[in-house]
Amino acid sequence: MNYHSKIFQSFRFTTSVRMTRFGICMAVFAGVAVLVLIPGVFFAAVFMPYPWHASCKIEWEIAESCTQVKQNLLDQIQAWEGDGNCGSVSDTCPGLPCGQNCLYEVVSTDLDNCNCVVAIHKTPAKRYIDDLTFTFSYMDGKCHVDAFSTSRTWYAVLDMGTNYCNLRNLMDGIGYTSANLVETTSDSVCTQYTSRDCARF
Repeated sequence: MNYHSKIFQSFRFTTSVRMTRFGICMAVFAGVAVLVLIPGVFFAAVFMPYPWHASCKIEWEIAESCTQVKQNLLDQIQAWEGDGNCGSVSDTCPGLPCGQNCLYEVVSTDLDNCNCVVAIHKTPAKRYIDDLTFTFSYMDGKCHVDAFSTSRTWYAVLDMGTNYCNLRNLMDGIGYTSANLVETTSDSVCTQYTSRDCARF
């Protein structure tokens, strides 16, 4: 066996050993990752009562035609455009936000023929953008509205109930109350619903 053959075989052996070690390391790493991931997913499922991303889904039933409800909603969004109604700091609210009935904007009124309203809302303090969708369907003499708000900030998890308030503030602004509005939502589909404070957030 000549010198070059010996060098080549030695290289192959060394490479084989390195690849074997690499494979063992990757297998160990994968096993550790699984052992860490499974308890993490279980912990999140048990102790994280909210959606994985800051968002809120609400179902409403309103004893009016959807044409009227949709128009009321559009009028309210347009009334709260700009920052003139954002609230300001006071003795009872020493730091922003101090109300978010402002900075709404209509994006579309009939996206892909969905009989819906698409809008955005910006938070007064940081101008973070939330995307809002309202979808209307008329059944059994009532307008059923599927409302959804989600934070455009990809890493947002908790929101102090802001996504809920994005939606509910509009209904309150219109003048809908429990007398003519049936609402269905929960923490499981609406981030921090039970700890919301719509007077601020």
